[in-house]
This record gives sequence, structure tokens and C-alpha cells, in this order.
Amino acid sequence: MQAAPARAQQPGPLPRLPFVATLSNTTPLAFGMDVEETARALGQPLQYVRGRPGNEIFLALRNLGGSGLAPHRHRLFLQFRGGRLAGWKADYGENWMWE
Repeated sequence: MQAAPARAQQPGPLPRLPFVATLSNTTPLAFGMDVEETARALGQPLQYVRGRPGNEIFLALRNLGGSGLAPHRHRLFLQFRGGRLAGWKADYGENWMWE
């Protein structure tokens, strides 16, 4: 006696993700990360800007390419309190060519 072929199960509807989870420009950061975890998540070293140990501000400069005449860098400022990531702010800066 032959076994009946297995029926492929039809997948149910996919769970709906929140809008911000589907954006391509989300930063892989989470509150409470330490400096090393943050640098690893961004894939680059962080540059010290100012502050006392544990309560510092760091900067991540991300090179986004651009033309040969005007390279485009994305500046991301990271605030740490008690050695843990408490907030961040992107600064796209001014384009000096169009002032």
C-alpha cells in the first residue's frame, strides 16, 4: 500500500509589521547599549566629542558616497548616560555648495 502524498500546508497571512520596521533607513540601535555594542551595531568606531566618563557624547561619521566633487557624510551623534546609550540624533549638516 502506497502512502498518500503529503499536502503542502498553505501559509496563513503574514503578521503585519509596524511601519517603522519596514523602512530601509532604520538605524540598528537600541536604548541601553554600551559603547562597544553601539560601535559594533553601526559597523564603525565612534569618535569621542565631549563629556565625563560614562556620560559622553560620541560621533559616528558614515560615508554615504556622493559625487566626486562633494562627498556626502552622515553625522550621527550618540548620547551615553551611565555608560548606556540614552539617545541619538542624525545631523545631515549644511551643504556649503548651495549657500
